[in-house]
Amino acid sequence: MNSNQIGLDNRYASQAPGGSPVATETAILTAGAAPRVTLSSFMDEMPVGSLHRFVVWVIGIGLFFDMYEIFLVSSIGVALQNEFGLDRHSLDFKLLLASAFIGMFIGSLCLGSLADRIGRRNAFAFNLIWYSAFSLLAAFSVNAQMLVICRFLTGVGVGALYPVADTFLSEILPKERRGRLAAWAYTTSYIAVPVVGFLAVWLNPLHVGAVPGWRIILALGSLGGVFMLIVRRKLPESPRWLLSQGRVKEAHDMLRRFAAAASVRVPPLADGSAPCMRPGLRERLAVLRQAPYSKRYTMLTIFHLLQGFGYYGFGTLAALVVKSRGFEVTDSTLFMALSFLGYPVGSLLSIPLMNWIERRTLVIVAVLGIAVFGIGFAYSSNSAMIVSFGVLTTCASNVFSNAYHVYQAEIFPARVKSTAIGTTYALSRIVSGSLPFVLLPVLTNHGAGAMFGVISVALVTVAIVVRALGPLTTRRSQDEINPV
Repeated sequence: MNSNQIGLDNRYASQAPGGSPVATETAILTAGAAPRVTLSSFMDEMPVGSLHRFVVWVIGIGLFFDMYEIFLVSSIGVALQNEFGLDRHSLDFKLLLASAFIGMFIGSLCLGSLADRIGRRNAFAFNLIWYSAFSLLAAFSVNAQMLVICRFLTGVGVGALYPVADTFLSEILPKERRGRLAAWAYTTSYIAVPVVGFLAVWLNPLHVGAVPGWRIILALGSLGGVFMLIVRRKLPESPRWLLSQGRVKEAHDMLRRFAAAASVRVPPLADGSAPCMRPGLRERLAVLRQAPYSKRYTMLTIFHLLQGFGYYGFGTLAALVVKSRGFEVTDSTLFMALSFLGYPVGSLLSIPLMNWIERRTLVIVAVLGIAVFGIGFAYSSNSAMIVSFGVLTTCASNVFSNAYHVYQAEIFPARVKSTAIGTTYALSRIVSGSLPFVLLPVLTNHGAGAMFGVISVALVTVAIVVRALGPLTTRRSQDEINPV
């Protein structure tokens, strides 16, 4: 028996009143013994294996293209203004900034719950391939109107990707390593932010033959679909989702696949063999109206209505803030590319922090950090301060982002998880899409300080709501967090 199996058996032994490790192991593994372990509890206690790491790697690369898309227009927006003769105050330019976020709202609202119907693996693959196809088409746009439409359709696919990824990771990762491994996936994704920033610095001024650099940047986003087509067959499904659909045998088979990759055996399980009712959308929404999930759903709704002001407000409009301070286009693009280095740094920083600090507390501290550093960025008067506060803001943004993505996926059961995250996350996308219309007039008429003042009020409200309504989750099992 290997050390992983002995450690797993000892955990179950410690849960049995008066039971010794040997006696409990015998009771669990003997064919005639009454099963004491559920699929969910076994997944929470299972050691991390190669299949867990494979899923983390695939989701991290898939989300890389999600973040690439989200920060694309802020990096090539000035080049698009020059290409299509758009003024930053024009309706066409505001629509160009907002179109992907509007599409993300539709995608998150309509496709975010798709994973509760067709599974985590299929939903993740579908959304990534959809996004990639329209990102490639956008590279061939002949005018601003076509680009707006393509960006909207690209956003539909992007919008549902993160809710599905959050759900997928929370369901397959053991409780002791859930935050840490999920943060590695998110860290992989955030490498895209400085990548797209520096690509913009390099390619925006260039033409490769007759092809403008911004078209190449758009086309590169389509590589995510190619990647998914290569790895899709090897990607496992969530055993928890299969069980919630009444597909008991498939759930147990998939669990054994995870266990084999972690070099442990699966004991007899107490989940039964009778198929359960597969909940439709009405039934899933009914669960979200029941305690304790109604309070959590309310918290997540308010959270996503306001958190986009800080995270996407900075990412989308920071270059325009720098330009409004009198810096040249090339300088503002370079400053933002340097500031965007804080995204992967903050994501890496979140990995140990999510082990040391309760996730609810980390969300609150990080969101207040965004507010403070954002105000510092708004009042920066030279290039060194702009880059320094930009890096601090983006660093805090990704500690916040990683913590809340793990947190929101922990506080709902498998049967409604994707629906809860998708329907609320959609609000952050539509708010983000409206930010150019809300914040640009404030920036134009009252300056950067006033704009970041509005953002700070929204973020302080987020912190208050999370503290008042959010449960504690760190190192707790899914069954303990979600008792019914």
